[in-house]
Amino acid sequence: MEIRIYNAQEQTTTTLAVEPVADRVYRAVENDIVDDRLTYGTTFGTVLQESGAHEVVSIIEPSAYTTWRFVLSPRYKESEYRLLGDEIMRQGGFWQVDFNCFATINLPPHSTLPLVELFELFDLEPPEMVE
Repeated sequence: MEIRIYNAQEQTTTTLAVEPVADRVYRAVENDIVDDRLTYGTTFGTVLQESGAHEVVSIIEPSAYTTWRFVLSPRYKESEYRLLGDEIMRQGGFWQVDFNCFATINLPPHSTLPLVELFELFDLEPPEMVE
């Protein structure tokens, strides 16, 4: 299911895929492009705004996944990035691309994927880790 998320600080509204957990409590099943707190696996509470959008009022349980964000380089083909994405999925992780250039990777705690080393190998800027 998707809900609209209103971010009062940025004064923006985005759409986020979620699993309902309880009344106005959701678990993110993707990463929000605006709110760094809302990463894959995060459980959060909301209040419903008059507009029908949900405003996040609490993080109930942070994601157990380590989240990395980076800008895709045009030097590599989509198929090459897909190889990385396939490996992330094999490791039990999640990845998404927004606006055809912003990538977010979520790795589970048990992952052995050497992400930083892979970026160095391909001469890419190291991704930014989101805490």
